[in-house]
Amino acid sequence: MLECSNGTIYTGSTIHLNERVEDHFKGQGANHTKRYPPTKLIYVKEFDRIDKAFYREKQIQRWGKDKKLALASRNFEKLKELAECMNDSHWKSYVKE
Repeated sequence: MLECSNGTIYTGSTIHLNERVEDHFKGQGANHTKRYPPTKLIYVKEFDRIDKAFYREKQIQRWGKDKKLALASRNFEKLKELAECMNDSHWKSYVKE
């Protein structure tokens, strides 16, 4: 994951990490990082298979910024809190505090 100049978090997957990160910093990466240049690499996770990496990439891309930052900072308590279901059908909606 790359933090970009506009404060967004870009998430991608690659087989060649160093080259891909270089491309993004040179303005030769994805359209998002061309428009909003990255400022720093904030998170890397290696996988033994590219399909697993791609699946995780797509999962993280659906997350909000706070959840991505919690993962990047390895704040697993915050990540767990942000991962909880927040809709009315969640079991906590039926528990009286």
